[in-house]
Amino acid sequence: MNRIYKAGAVQFNIVNGDINGNLDTAFFHLTKLADQGADIAVLPELFSCGFDNENIGIHARRTPETLEKMTKFARATSMALAGTLPQAEGNQVFNTLYFIDRDGDIKGAYQKLHLFRLTLEHQFYTQGNRACVIETSFGPVGLMVCYDLRFPELARQLFLDGARLFIVSAQWPTPRKTHWQTLIRARAIENQSYFICSNRTGTDGDLEFPGCSSIVDPLGEVVAEAGDDARGIMAKIDMEAVDRARELIPVKEDRRKDIYG
Repeated sequence: MNRIYKAGAVQFNIVNGDINGNLDTAFFHLTKLADQGADIAVLPELFSCGFDNENIGIHARRTPETLEKMTKFARATSMALAGTLPQAEGNQVFNTLYFIDRDGDIKGAYQKLHLFRLTLEHQFYTQGNRACVIETSFGPVGLMVCYDLRFPELARQLFLDGARLFIVSAQWPTPRKTHWQTLIRARAIENQSYFICSNRTGTDGDLEFPGCSSIVDPLGEVVAEAGDDARGIMAKIDMEAVDRARELIPVKEDRRKDIYG
C-alpha cells in the first residue's frame, strides 16, 4: 500500500459574498495542483463566500451546489478536497469543514467548535458539539478550523482518537501571523502528526491576511510554506514518518492518564 502522497494547500483573497468568483479562483488553483499530481488539497475557511455574516444564511443555500462541484472534481482528478463552507440546519448556520475523498465521497463534516468572539463569529454561527476524526484513503484524519489551533485539548483528543494527519482551514489575520506559524508546529510536534493548513490572503475590511499556508511534518519541520500571494503549495508526505516519530518518542504510552485523564 502506497503511504507517500502529494499534499497541497490553496490560498487566495476571498471576496465576501462573491461565490461564483471565489469558486472560479479556488478551482483555478486546485486544477494547477491536480496537474502536478496532488493527492489532497486544503482550501481556506469559508472559501466560497467569506465572512459575509449578514448574508450567511443565503450563502448557505448554495453549499449543496458547491459540494456537488467539489465531489465531481475530486472524482475526476482523484484528489481529495477539504475546506469550510456555511452549513444550514433549520435556522442555524454552522461553519463546517468538509472532507471529500479521492473517490468523491464526503467522508466527514466537522462543525467548528470554537467561534472567534473578536470578530463576533458567535453572533452569526452555531458552535459544533463534537470532535471529528474520519477514516479516509490517507488513514485517520483529524479536522480543525482556524481558532481551534489555540486549543491543544482538541488536537490532543483527535490524536487520542487515532488521527495521524490533521487538516486546518483558516482565515488567520496578519497581526497574529507568528501565532499561526508557531501553533501549527507546536500541534504537529505534540501530536506527532502531519498538518496541512490553508490560510487566506488579501483583506476583509480592516483585516489583513498573510497567507502562510503550510505543510508541517510529525517532527514539526515545515516542508512547504507559502508567502502572501495567491497560490497553491505542495509537498510529499510520508505517512510512515508518523510511525517513526511515535516510536522514537512514545508520547501516547507515556501520558499520565492517572493524573490528568
